[in-house]
Amino acid sequence: MKKRFEIPSALTSAWLAIGLILGPVQTHAQSAQTAQTGPAVKVIAAGQKSVANVNDIDGVVEAVMQSTLSSQIAGRVLSLNVKAGDRVKAGQVLATLDDRETQTGVLRSQAQLQQSDAELRQLQMALKRTQDLKTQGFVSAAALDLAEAQYKAAQAGRDSAGAATQQAKVTQSFSKITAPYDAWVLETSVQAGDLAMPGKPLMTVYAPQPLRVVMQWPASEKNTLPKLQDIQIQLGAETIKPVSMQIMPNADGISQTIGIKLDLPRAGAALNAAPGQQVRVRTAGTSQAKGLVPGTAILHRGEMTAVYVAQENGFVMKLVRLGADHGSAGVEIWAGLKEGERVAVDAVQAGMKGAHVAR
Repeated sequence: MKKRFEIPSALTSAWLAIGLILGPVQTHAQSAQTAQTGPAVKVIAAGQKSVANVNDIDGVVEAVMQSTLSSQIAGRVLSLNVKAGDRVKAGQVLATLDDRETQTGVLRSQAQLQQSDAELRQLQMALKRTQDLKTQGFVSAAALDLAEAQYKAAQAGRDSAGAATQQAKVTQSFSKITAPYDAWVLETSVQAGDLAMPGKPLMTVYAPQPLRVVMQWPASEKNTLPKLQDIQIQLGAETIKPVSMQIMPNADGISQTIGIKLDLPRAGAALNAAPGQQVRVRTAGTSQAKGLVPGTAILHRGEMTAVYVAQENGFVMKLVRLGADHGSAGVEIWAGLKEGERVAVDAVQAGMKGAHVAR
């Protein structure tokens, strides 16, 4: 009868323990090797840099030449020849009003002028006869003076009738609403059939150039008003320098702000601006030390902003609160980082599997 070879239980337990130990050691080595296969990300130490102290204020683009057209007479709108967005030339008829009443006024004034002309001719001939009779001694000097006075009165009446005729023609011309200059139609306020009244807006037009940006500066900081050379206007992805600046002499009593008008250049990116468009006006002041990181280090996920900070085994995400964007200098970090922490320059790469600090 053969004997069975049995491994002592104590030795079996030892082998199992060695196997358990070797297994994790091998897995950790494989993980370390895998980790090194991820992207190598450059890091920078969080610290403070000296940058210009900037203020970002909202501004609105507006046309320097913008006009609200209204009627100078009362009348029904017969036709509206333009719509919002149309380009018009100076003198172009934009709308017409019912001019039957003004036409009647022109005809009445012309009739009065003709009557005055007839009376003037009659008195002129009477004056000539009276002068001849006075020369012959048939009439007195008083009769001649009366004839001259009547003739001068007729002349004044004729001049008055002529002026009334011109006034009636001018009033009749008010039935046509024309463009004051080459412009774009911003909006229309009436339709055909509406009743136009003096002072009631009919439409608004504006010249495409020049344009300006209007911003409001806090009245409490009147002593720190910006200078022209320290102002930049962000129009989309473009940066524009204003060519001139006008500061309003008074503050608004309700908003407690001072209006500042910035004229835009007539070339470049400013040609793409449109009245009513909102822009960002950046004003630079004195230099100040601030904590900055590159814009590429910022991770945006919905309403969350974060950066990746280097740790012994990779990167860890930390939520931060951002301040002003200083362009190439970086973005302000108001909270969430400590000085000296190593921040990943590229937040996208730092979030990948196996990302590690570049050596």
